[in-house]
Amino acid sequence: MQLYFSFIIPVYNRPSEIEELLESFSKLEPVKDFEIVIIEDGSTLSSKEVVEKYIAQLNISYYFKENSGPGDSRNNGMNKAKGNYFIILDSDCILPKDYLVEVEKNLKSNFVDCFGGPDAAHQSFTNLQKAINFSMTSIITTGGIRGNKNSVNKFQPRSFNMGLSKKAFKATQGFSRIHPGEDPDLSIRLWNLGFETAFFETAYVYHKRRISWSKFYIQVNKFGMVRPILNQWHPTTKKITYWFPSLFVLGLILSVLLTFLHIMLPLYVILGYYVVAFSVAVLQTKSITVAFQSVIALTIQFFGYGIGFLKSTFFIGLLKRNPEVQFPKLFFKI
Repeated sequence: MQLYFSFIIPVYNRPSEIEELLESFSKLEPVKDFEIVIIEDGSTLSSKEVVEKYIAQLNISYYFKENSGPGDSRNNGMNKAKGNYFIILDSDCILPKDYLVEVEKNLKSNFVDCFGGPDAAHQSFTNLQKAINFSMTSIITTGGIRGNKNSVNKFQPRSFNMGLSKKAFKATQGFSRIHPGEDPDLSIRLWNLGFETAFFETAYVYHKRRISWSKFYIQVNKFGMVRPILNQWHPTTKKITYWFPSLFVLGLILSVLLTFLHIMLPLYVILGYYVVAFSVAVLQTKSITVAFQSVIALTIQFFGYGIGFLKSTFFIGLLKRNPEVQFPKLFFKI
């Protein structure tokens, strides 16, 4: 099958990000024929002027719609796109110049109807961005669930860097209204229909994540709240590993309380983990400053996700509450 790629990019109030992303598109090598579909999701800060600067260089279509969330915006873009294979990106990504070459190479050697690629921190990123990138991608923090060499089967792609065939989109009707959580939900529905997913290690993007500590906590807290809902929707996908952040939080609290009884070993174990995480961060980022911030980031990640997971497990798993009624902010109305 001859592939024609359509890049689908939802954007909400981030024209500066779109400019950086389009600039990286203009530097892709070698030059290939593709289209870019930008969906402005009800923004008050329009990206239209930025897009117009690149129309002479790139094949871009720009559409404005009322705000309905990133999932529906991606679906909207795929419905308008001309390609037979969609590549979905977040607006805060930057492409390395050989990105599309790597995508094509992987699809030719291992065609799948849905792939995901990893994210990396560019050298120009701030220390905070690098620290959060470490926390979100390191094997020692997330266990590699966002991508590693062994994720060739049953990998759940993330929509900051995801490929989806037109055939698979039509079969599933794309993303659901939940956010976050629309990515794994789509992957599971694809598996149920017999489609395969894969991890393309070399098709990475630089994921900028313009975020603060407080916004990072809110983000990972939502990730935690979403997981029990997905477990309810897709019970065969439950894993004990989803409990690990919650167990870490409970273990840390218990270890501190035990020190009042002069029981120090549990706290020493946790401190040992922090030492290992700091050491890995130093080796990976080549910066002691980033390594210290990485320890803060992983703590925020574990507490945010862990508390969100416990809260959602209580209301959704034990009390059997309706997810949309209990957590309305996790669902967009279309």
